[in-house]
Amino acid sequence: MRAFSLLFLVIFSLSACNNAIKPIVPEIFIDSVLANTQTDLAYKINETDIKFWEERISSHTPDYTNKSKYAASLVTRFHLKGNIKDLQISDSILRSLFKEFNGKEVGPVISLVSHAILQHRFKEADSLLTVAKSIGIKRYESEANSFDVNFELGNILLAKTNLRNLKKDNDFGYQFRKSKMMHYNGELDSSLVAMQKAAENAGQMATLKYSAISNLGDLYMHAGRMEEAYNCFETCVKANPSDLHSLIGLGWIALVYDHHEKLADRIFKFAASKNASPELLLKMIAVAEYKNDAVMQIKLAKQFETIVTNKAYGNMYHKYLIQLYTGVLESPEKAETIALKELDNRATPQTYAWYVWALLCNGKKEKAFEVYQQKVSGKLLESIELYWMGKLMQTLQKSYNANQYFEEAKKNIYDLSPSFAKDLNLQLSSN
Repeated sequence: MRAFSLLFLVIFSLSACNNAIKPIVPEIFIDSVLANTQTDLAYKINETDIKFWEERISSHTPDYTNKSKYAASLVTRFHLKGNIKDLQISDSILRSLFKEFNGKEVGPVISLVSHAILQHRFKEADSLLTVAKSIGIKRYESEANSFDVNFELGNILLAKTNLRNLKKDNDFGYQFRKSKMMHYNGELDSSLVAMQKAAENAGQMATLKYSAISNLGDLYMHAGRMEEAYNCFETCVKANPSDLHSLIGLGWIALVYDHHEKLADRIFKFAASKNASPELLLKMIAVAEYKNDAVMQIKLAKQFETIVTNKAYGNMYHKYLIQLYTGVLESPEKAETIALKELDNRATPQTYAWYVWALLCNGKKEKAFEVYQQKVSGKLLESIELYWMGKLMQTLQKSYNANQYFEEAKKNIYDLSPSFAKDLNLQLSSN
């Protein structure tokens, strides 16, 4: 009997090993990526462009072309290096150009629309687009930019109309935006198909092609299809070593799926050495969460707060501030204030869910439930909002409703931070 038990244990142990999750992100590949000097080549090319266009600017006559090119090269550097000042200077140049040409050139205004969206100044983007339309823009450009603005403002019915007016199956811009809409609608399979078509429709335009493939990786990760997500990010990084978005995607897979926090930490710190975006601090906070390092979490969260509360960043990081203020920084009153500001910026079911969560954490349970009933209940939400609404229902002792939200959040668990994912699994296992 004892021999049988030992044999059973050996078989069981071997079976458990075979069924264990096989790591997806190979460390040897990451080693090669981090050692690749082509990452720096992209920065050098961009610096050459910036210098070239800046030196060509005429100080004697209005100079539309060279100033526009210079402004665009600064935005490219912002994406590469994450310095918000580059985006601000580019904005300033474009506004100056608009005045120089007496408000008759629409190009600078269209660029400012996209910049405003990038900076989460959605009402300003809407106003700028109105100005652009009054000057005169082509139908496609009008519908595409209208979709972008309406989608971000939460004007979903208008955005759907814009999308129908754009419809052209072999067009990159249409398929890319269709993917966003399908994702919003919770139609993930359709969103994946549309993003695949966007990549195919990019043709020889490598920047657009790999942008779509990288976004496809995000969608696969959202769906929990990690091997396919890895393949997308690997493809992008091999084609463009300076694609930090895809590299960070690999780091996230290493952390939340492979449970290889040391590799993830190396990736995030490497990316942070190349790019000053505050988002890298959020990734490092996630690593500290995984390691249960509360001291490091607080240190990094305070660094993030100091950076993004600078006026230069405006509304860009409100969601993450709410998450930190209601978590590691333990300042729910600040979270409530920021949530109200975000509602003024764009009042959507998602931003109302942030407000509900801030109210709950600030001890205003009854008001939180009232806002939830009026603005959130029955609406489409992402995994973090689903998790938060589950916690609200749990607090209100509505266990059935809480479990429904937790089950929905579980479908996209890899979108959640390690601590949220851990708690979510705990809530579901206790039911």
